[in-house]
Amino acid sequence: MMSLARTMVALSLALSPVSANADEAATIARVKSTWRAQNGETAEEIFGKVAKVAHFFPRGWEVGQKTDSGEPVFFSWAKNRNDKTDDEYTIAWEVTPDGAIKVGPPYAKPMELGWQAFALSLIASEVTDGEKGVKLRFLHDPANFNFVRTAQGKLGDLLRRGHCTIGDPVGVDYLPKVDEKQTAKGDLWRVEMSVNCDIPGPRYFTRDGIIIFEKPEGRDWEPQSFFAKRIATYAPGSWFDHPDSAEQEIFEAARKAQGGAGMQTQGLQSPFLKNR
Repeated sequence: MMSLARTMVALSLALSPVSANADEAATIARVKSTWRAQNGETAEEIFGKVAKVAHFFPRGWEVGQKTDSGEPVFFSWAKNRNDKTDDEYTIAWEVTPDGAIKVGPPYAKPMELGWQAFALSLIASEVTDGEKGVKLRFLHDPANFNFVRTAQGKLGDLLRRGHCTIGDPVGVDYLPKVDEKQTAKGDLWRVEMSVNCDIPGPRYFTRDGIIIFEKPEGRDWEPQSFFAKRIATYAPGSWFDHPDSAEQEIFEAARKAQGGAGMQTQGLQSPFLKNR
């Protein structure tokens, strides 16, 4: 009996790593098959597409230590093929006891919007970090911003129809709340860009015009800048056909603060003078 007991213990010890590895593989497979971006893409679909345009070299999956809040699954990647382990970045999914799967940290949250949003966020960071070989064409292609949807249509399509080209800076970010008491900005996605538009209109819109959209979790995209509000409200070709009292007040205050002559040299004399 003692010999049999020892044999069973030894067999149990021998099989436990195999069982653990099988459990980890099942957890990873669950994340791969269950988690979806808002456009329906899987994580592996996103990584495969992002790797073609950004400095993104996949390294692999692993499972972290299980806690009361859930079981973490990590995906590691590097900016350069020869980067060491210490230079790797990680994306984490937490599989909670109720079956929900949450992705983080904040830099990875744009992937919830789909591969283009994630790629744009990474490429914008590459520009900031001074990386070589950055694919600026991808960053400045309006079609890559069609994940932002407005009442008038997809943002990229609207920019093309408005004869707008995207310049710098470009930002695609996720802003988490600092704490639960925070009621102002936070816990949202933000898309920000500068554009030049070859159309009649005030120069502060058509030259280095600022477009900002934000999307709180669970809600639609909301325009934040004056130009974004016009794009979301009016069809291309009629963006500047309608006066806006709030704009007029802001620009009039700025004109008075800086002096009429100085403002005119910047094209800020009146929101509705259709000068090029």
